[in-house]
Amino acid sequence: MDRAQAMAGPEGYKIFRCSSENDVLECASIVKDGGIVVYPTDTVYGIGCDPYNEKAVTKIFEIKSRNEKIPLPILSSSVEYVQDLVSLGKTGKLLAGIFWPGALTIVSPLTDKRISPKVNAGTKSIAVRIPNNVCATLLLKHCKYLVGTSANISGKKPCKSTLDVIFSHLYGFDAIMDGGTIKGGVESTIVELVNSAPKIIREGAIKPEEIFRVLGRKVSHAN
Repeated sequence: MDRAQAMAGPEGYKIFRCSSENDVLECASIVKDGGIVVYPTDTVYGIGCDPYNEKAVTKIFEIKSRNEKIPLPILSSSVEYVQDLVSLGKTGKLLAGIFWPGALTIVSPLTDKRISPKVNAGTKSIAVRIPNNVCATLLLKHCKYLVGTSANISGKKPCKSTLDVIFSHLYGFDAIMDGGTIKGGVESTIVELVNSAPKIIREGAIKPEEIFRVLGRKVSHAN
């Protein structure tokens, strides 16, 4: 299937099928060309682009009406790729080994300075995750990295299906990867490992107690 054959959305974007290898390749091509794609993950539908493309990253903020001072997370398909971006450290590697692929986002010191500075909002760290979703994984195998923020207007309810996205008043993206309805619908838990003590930035699908059991120590919460 080429782009012209894909189902057209109400705002002119294309809707592709996760079950089609050609569709996945088309979406990967859109990302590589600087486009914006909505795709399913194991938590909620995400919206993403090439994190090295500053113009595309800027458009993500505009589409979501997101404050540019709030960093964007990055998704990848392997720990090796993640470690090309950040320094996970001993604690990060331990958590990644237990919870990845899965609903844990880890904030670690950024090492790849080529990433658009808009992604990390001028900070020295970045949030990374490997999603446990076949469609997202297939897309990431071709793109290597994707901005991985939720596909919704900032402050609004995350989307669990393509229909949710269509009726969410989210406009300006180029394509949707239709992966059906996500059963969980709960955003990932975010843990920060920038300083010595792990800190929960956002509680989501993974409870702090689960992280505590792995680390053998209490995990503080951000104020």
